[in-house]
Amino acid sequence: MKSVTISEFRANLLKYLKNAQNGEQVSVTSRGTPLATLSPPVSQHNNAKARLKNLAKTATIHDVVSPIEDSWEAMK
Repeated sequence: MKSVTISEFRANLLKYLKNAQNGEQVSVTSRGTPLATLSPPVSQHNNAKARLKNLAKTATIHDVVSPIEDSWEAMK
């Protein structure tokens, strides 16, 4: 992760925003103290896809259409 001072960040804001868009993280500091971290945008679509993929590994699919052995009042 690249670290830059606040004055450097202000002077070259567009450059650092483009770097973040391309996947680079930038830490902004003031007198050596970290103020913020600029990181690439998070794709909610990709995150959801990855979570579903992980769930699919442990999912068990059962027949949810056929009635069970118990009789229901609505089926009488």
